[in-house]
Order: sequence, then structure tokens, then C-alpha cells
Amino acid sequence: MSLHSVKHFLAQHAPDLEVIELAESTATVALAAAAHGVEPGQIAKTLSLRMKDGIVLVVTRGDARLDNKKFKAHFGATARMLGAEEVEALTGHPVGGVCPFGLPGPIPVYCDVSLREYQEVIPAGGAINAAVRLCPERMATLTGATWVDVAQAPGSTM
Repeated sequence: MSLHSVKHFLAQHAPDLEVIELAESTATVALAAAAHGVEPGQIAKTLSLRMKDGIVLVVTRGDARLDNKKFKAHFGATARMLGAEEVEALTGHPVGGVCPFGLPGPIPVYCDVSLREYQEVIPAGGAINAAVRLCPERMATLTGATWVDVAQAPGSTM
């Protein structure tokens, strides 16, 4: 259902975009960057997080980590990563293919400002070998995302 739901979402909301399906896995940032010939930061990774009030998706650049202090300051709560089974049950996408498109129901989506460093980013496309290329602003618009600053700068330590 996942790859189909992403294709259906894009057909309805952005028919000019296509899902890129590759023969090899792009389930990790490193694999995706190598397969698409880009630097790891250009991969838009989607983090599935649970807070006491519910689930959120945070999309960051591929080489960034979630900054727990920034996250807590913005959301007023701490978050924990969802387990693989929970991710698939709630997003409809398998781990390694999670993206903010084609979700089975409303889940708040947040895009980290780190994505704005690129003219084009590559989020997964609902399968471990699928992706989409688009500009970060368009991804945020298509998904109704709110821009936040919750990622740790690449190469920094907490």
C-alpha cells in the first residue's frame, strides 16, 4: 500500500513529480546518497516520533541528528523514536521508505530548516527503493509542514 499511496498522493497533488524506483535499496541515508549521486545531507530523512500528545514526523537533512534540547524547547516535550512495527502501522510506510507523502491519516509534519540549504532534496517514496526529487519548500507546502529548527548541525556534538 505504501508505494501506491505515495504515487496516488503525488498524482493528485503534484502530477509533475514522479516516484523514482531503483533496483537497489535506498533504505539508509548512505545507500540513498550513493544511489542518487548526491551528498548525504541532500537526502531528506523522515523521523517518526512519539510525544505524550501523539505522533509527529520531522523531516531533516540526511546528515543531521535531532537536537533533543532544541526539540524540547520547540515542542515543550521530549520525544522517542517509534519502533519499526509502530512506524509502519502509523505511517503506512516501512522503515527506510518513510516519507511525509501518502499517509493513511493526519499526522503533523515538520520540516527542519536544515533542508533549506539545498535547492533539491530527496525524501523516500514509500518503499525502501523509492524516492522523490523536489525542492524543500514544495515538500513543505505539499505536506502542510511547519518549518522548525530542531536538528543538530552536521558534525557538531551535544
